[in-house]
Amino acid sequence: MSKIDKLLNNYKRHISIPWQQAAPAQRVIFCVYNENDERKLRAKIDEFELATREAGCGWAVFDLTDTFADWLSAQRYAKKYFQQPQLLSMLLPNYLTYITGHFERFLEGFKAGSNTVVALKGVGSLFGLLKVKEVVDSLAPLVPGRLLVFFPGSYEQNNYRLLDGYDGWNYLAVPITANKEF
Repeated sequence: MSKIDKLLNNYKRHISIPWQQAAPAQRVIFCVYNENDERKLRAKIDEFELATREAGCGWAVFDLTDTFADWLSAQRYAKKYFQQPQLLSMLLPNYLTYITGHFERFLEGFKAGSNTVVALKGVGSLFGLLKVKEVVDSLAPLVPGRLLVFFPGSYEQNNYRLLDGYDGWNYLAVPITANKEF
């Protein structure tokens, strides 16, 4: 059985447990997988949806993959930022605002309820631009149900590391990995 299949099985077990009322940060689920398995995970997203629907929950997927390109190309001085990328650092807080606004419109159009899992894929595309913690802290309060983050990186001793490149951070989210049975 592949690691992604083990991750899926552990997710199935978790999502079938009845939900308790919780604070937004405690309604976040991180499915942690090796960044080398990104394509394999994306090929299995539909199976995560099926597992979620079998558990009686709604499902929606928000893809972060192209958000930076969409945001940057809409900037008035986009060509200048490509020529001088160091100028982007002062503009990056606006990128988080863009993601949050885009996510809010997505949720409004989808009408996600308290029994819906909203999955984030493409989180690796944030690497070097924004910290995942900042994005999750911004998006989690907007989701009335559960926020599922497909997280390419590692989780050890309550510490998450995106693409194994950053120093990690602690988070209240429920970690689901392929390594341990849930």
